[in-house]
Amino acid sequence: MGKVVRLAEHRRRKIRIAFTRSELNQLISLYSQHVIRGEWRDYAIDHGERMAAFSVYRRSIDPPLFTITKTRLPGQGGERFRIESRRGRLHEGNSLAEALGHISKRPHLVTQAS
Repeated sequence: MGKVVRLAEHRRRKIRIAFTRSELNQLISLYSQHVIRGEWRDYAIDHGERMAAFSVYRRSIDPPLFTITKTRLPGQGGERFRIESRRGRLHEGNSLAEALGHISKRPHLVTQAS
């Protein structure tokens, strides 16, 4: 036999973490700069109960080059941003701008037209 669940209680429990409009603007701005350079070609956004993630890919069939995650700090109400690559955690900070600054400082391939 089925269990009766009050929808109001069920919906209240599931608080999803998502990027704000300002955060998405920062992420898409960084992404578009790397697309122009030919370094990144695809991205994915995921929102869940525990974290939100923005992943960037060189090609859509490859594993992500970077994943930027946003999590809530338990009990404090603050947020934490983390940047991870295939090799592990690269940087962690309290603001997205601080975390994204780490990606902007990374060296990138420069090609010279002949």
